Amino acid sequence: MNSPENGALSSGVPVCILLSVYNGATYLEALLQSLARQTHTDWILLWRDDGSRDDGRAILHRFASLLAPGRCREITQGKKRLGVAQSFGLLLEHVPEGCAVAFCDQDDVWFPDKLERGFAAMSARCKGQVPALYCSRQTLTDADLQPIGVSPMLPHDPTFPMALTQNIATGCTVLLSPAAVTLVRAAMPPPPDTLHDWWSYLLVSGAGGVVVADNRPSLYYRQHQSNAVGAPTHWFRRALAAFRRGPSLFMRAFRGNVMRLLAQQQVLQEQNRTCLLALQKALATPGMVGWVARYRLLRQMRQLRRATFAEQQIFCLWFILG
Repeated sequence: MNSPENGALSSGVPVCILLSVYNGATYLEALLQSLARQTHTDWILLWRDDGSRDDGRAILHRFASLLAPGRCREITQGKKRLGVAQSFGLLLEHVPEGCAVAFCDQDDVWFPDKLERGFAAMSARCKGQVPALYCSRQTLTDADLQPIGVSPMLPHDPTFPMALTQNIATGCTVLLSPAAVTLVRAAMPPPPDTLHDWWSYLLVSGAGGVVVADNRPSLYYRQHQSNAVGAPTHWFRRALAAFRRGPSLFMRAFRGNVMRLLAQQQVLQEQNRTCLLALQKALATPGMVGWVARYRLLRQMRQLRRATFAEQQIFCLWFILG
């Protein structure tokens, strides 16, 4: 891998692609072939098996044999089964200083310009050591890679309060600048109900970094029965799915994110620390007085919102009830 110069963010920055595999052998070959076709060629693949019972490890070792030594490295540290967030957290520990990171899922197929386009988008917005996160929409497919739609539109200029209400940074599309890698790695693991992608989005936006939301898809995102996280195509389905899940799971994650971010407040912008302290106080107020306090806070924090009207109404109801 080449070394970046003076921390500048450009297409010449080396990338560590991080891949955690778990019983994903069925689709793994197609993913690896798409990595090999990347137009940005200065990458290495860091991967670990999270306790699989299939031949995924053998497939990855065969892939490594086709590359130059060191370009596909297995990380064997840790317990066999860690789960998604902790597995990616462990992989982050092995990223060399000065490298960018691309999170990778085992069942997708990347477009050839995925890395190159992500760097170009970040470079246009980010200079020097400012933490930056790139994410994009996805072309949704069935298990056989037949397109079935496109993931929902992303907001043009996402803010930290928006990040608190909803994750738009789907992990398989995320690219972190070297400064963002340092920020996220130091704050791992995420809260129990939050995955590595949402946590990265919260940290980068909370620290005043750059979040680039690209509305052009960068990969094929398979939808199948073994998906860890799916991607409904229509806003109504997303809102309905959220309504069916009910408030308890979301509010537990919301509270957990607020508390864990306050534990990392030394890296946050002052205005974002103020936002979190106000949320903490309102969430801790019981009964009808708490409902009124949270309603007033929503009126004050207009950026505390989700992407669509229906999703926002559900969020407001859940937040007010606490």
